[in-house]
Amino acid sequence: MIKLALRLLRQRPGTSVATLVALAGGVMILMTLSVFVESGLRFQPGPGPFAAADVVVAHRTLTVSTKEFDGSVTTSSVPLPEGKVPAGLAEKIRALPGVVVLEETPQAIALRGSPASVAAVENLARAAGVEAYTGKDRGWAASSASTEARSLLLEAGGAFGGYVIMLIVFVVAGTVGLSVRHRRRDLALLRAVAATPRQVRSLVVAEAAIVGLASAAIGIPAGMWSTAWTHDELVARGFLPAGFPIVNPVIAAVFATIITMLIAVLAARIAARRVARIRPAEALGEIAVEPARGGRVRLAFGLVMLAGAGGSLFFAAALSGTAALAGAIGMLYLFVLAVALLAPWINGFAARIVAPVLRTGWGFSGELAVANLRANARGMSAVLTALVLSVGFGGSVWFLQDNLVRQTVTQSRDGMLADQVLVGFRGQADEVRRTPGVEAVTGVRRTSVIVRIFDGAEPVVARAVEPAQLASTMDLGVVSGRLDGLADGGIAVSSLQASSSGWKLGDKADMWLADGTPVQPEVVAIYDRGLGFGDVVMASKGGPYDEILVRGSADLSGFGQVRTAKELTGQLSRDLAVTAWLNKLLITVMVAYAALAAGNTMVMAALARGRELALLRLAGVTRRQVRRMVNAEQVGLLGVALTLGAAIAGLTLVAVVHALTGTFLPYVPPLGGVIVLGGATVLALVTTILPVGRLLRVPPVRAAGTKE
Repeated sequence: MIKLALRLLRQRPGTSVATLVALAGGVMILMTLSVFVESGLRFQPGPGPFAAADVVVAHRTLTVSTKEFDGSVTTSSVPLPEGKVPAGLAEKIRALPGVVVLEETPQAIALRGSPASVAAVENLARAAGVEAYTGKDRGWAASSASTEARSLLLEAGGAFGGYVIMLIVFVVAGTVGLSVRHRRRDLALLRAVAATPRQVRSLVVAEAAIVGLASAAIGIPAGMWSTAWTHDELVARGFLPAGFPIVNPVIAAVFATIITMLIAVLAARIAARRVARIRPAEALGEIAVEPARGGRVRLAFGLVMLAGAGGSLFFAAALSGTAALAGAIGMLYLFVLAVALLAPWINGFAARIVAPVLRTGWGFSGELAVANLRANARGMSAVLTALVLSVGFGGSVWFLQDNLVRQTVTQSRDGMLADQVLVGFRGQADEVRRTPGVEAVTGVRRTSVIVRIFDGAEPVVARAVEPAQLASTMDLGVVSGRLDGLADGGIAVSSLQASSSGWKLGDKADMWLADGTPVQPEVVAIYDRGLGFGDVVMASKGGPYDEILVRGSADLSGFGQVRTAKELTGQLSRDLAVTAWLNKLLITVMVAYAALAAGNTMVMAALARGRELALLRLAGVTRRQVRRMVNAEQVGLLGVALTLGAAIAGLTLVAVVHALTGTFLPYVPPLGGVIVLGGATVLALVTTILPVGRLLRVPPVRAAGTKE
């Protein structure tokens, strides 16, 4: 079986190379992502300043319990950015016999002691709701750039890893499935000469496995290069410390190869089912004509996916932050999956819609194009899906970061009423307030709070401010309530956070401060400019502050670094661009792979039409008429694909932009829209017209006897 599979692969180098490219690309992408996720999972920080301690007591994680509908309780852990050891715990630890405290701060207590003393310290820490770190885990008690990098790798891998695998499933399954369909006459001939269904399936699976192994030889070296390049870029932009350990890529390479091979084998087996079930005596006659539509099961699943995508539209719009982005990509996949399943019916319906246009614009060639589109509605499903996938990705997730950065900068600029900003001043705001020429001063400390979300919790950006003169230095865009209540212990929340958490004016907000302290402040105001000033604003308990906003024209050079509001906004824009780089990198990879899939699929589909085009020419259709027919088909197919892709991209973009910014009108850069739509058009035309032009250079008598 292996020898026969190798011989058949050599006879069809075009489809073999197309499948090889899709699989190799999948191995490269999945391997690179797997290396970084595995590096995050395996990371173990050194003890650092706690090397001499036997145990370190700290509060680095918050455990949140949630009661489910069935009565069960689930727990989840959230990192605490400013976790502190509870007051009074140090005295209890000192009272234990045999304990020697080496270092004590608000953040951690390092000590030495006998095994019995260490066990007693662990019991006290557990009772106080904090953690006791011993042995190799002592490094987790100290916050460092490496631990932050680990969290970044795991969050990015968790948010995008599943969607990358789903994208590879789309691309590989579509390419392998189309390759098998183009070989249906060969497989049917095997059935006609008494090959059993199992032998046919085994042959197709063997071919897919061979190509999968060959793709690993290309994908693994490419994955090693892309891993090294990505690592260097992450270090250069400050996402990873230079010394962060990256694991050996062997496990990631094996994992990526196995996953892509399993996808290819499964896709090949599914695609070969129909040929394998045909009776030997009827094989060639049954396979001569492609069924116009899919089966009822396919239709039912397609409608279910479409309903799920519609439902997820409202679900994604109700989320915020990274969850909104992940929900939007999930919704995008559901829409594309629905299109993939319903493609035969979509193509058939679209052929009837565009028929008048094609007949009017291309005459006889247009009539042939309409007939082909109707007859080959199922065969063109993979092409439609690939185009919709590339347009959907390019037209939605690529512009999400643009909208986020644009709205954040706009809200910060419009809401900043201060004339000057002191940065890095460690003194008290009252010192600045007494300076001649100062009209108003507000100290601002950047922090975060932990809020509940679904069955867990997540940190959200917050600001601790001096409330007295806040209205003179900062315009939050309050839509309800008053900021006066901040001085009495209340909080102001963004409208997006209020909607996400279900908070209304006057409610008690159930949350935790950055140090893990549980609080239930009253919501006294709701505002619109959450991206620019954080999702929660609360009164500070004194300095020092990260920024001091100053209204007035006083000379503040004696206090330290002074920036204008415009300079601060410009720096924010640059910082956001650096932060957005990682998301754009991941999105670029997915969009590029989707575009590769579209081009790959269309080249395969075009080259498989050699016999069909030759028969048309033998029947009297001129070469020019054939070209015009193909052009008309592309116009019809492109019109449908661009319409569906743009609609899906628009819905996805509106849902997530509304969740992130509160507006239903997303920003699409004009040049970006032209690139997405124009790029898809050029890709479709080039990958179809050039292969067809090559086919038309072959004499029709000779081409009519060639393989599909």
